[in-house]
Amino acid sequence: MFQNPSQEKIFQILKEAKTIAVVGLSPKEDRTSFQIARLLQNYGYRIIPVNPQHAGSEILGEKVYSDLASVSEKIDIVDIFRRSEFLPDVAADFLKTDAKVYWAQLGLENEQAWEMLHEAKRDDVIMNRCIKIELNKMSA
Repeated sequence: MFQNPSQEKIFQILKEAKTIAVVGLSPKEDRTSFQIARLLQNYGYRIIPVNPQHAGSEILGEKVYSDLASVSEKIDIVDIFRRSEFLPDVAADFLKTDAKVYWAQLGLENEQAWEMLHEAKRDDVIMNRCIKIELNKMSA
């Protein structure tokens, strides 16, 4: 059964990460995904937008990719803004990469996605946690 890592481990992940792929990043400024991605940039992270509907364009000054497997750079965290039922699809895509951490935003959780990642020995998984809230806790 899925359990998030300890608070210390989450802080360690955030301190060590440099590049965050944002799956489901919207170019619309009023969307949470856009606001969080901009915040991540303000914290000094490099973001990589992943959204097949906007592939080839730019969001927040970064090239948008159609899927995680198309990203040639090293990814530290995959931050997911897709509904829970799509998390297994994102997990399958994640497993095609050497990305370190699978992170599903607040309100998102999927046991099937967790089982896929766990079976593949990719256990750095965070679900139903907001990266912004965790960054705020860390800098408090």
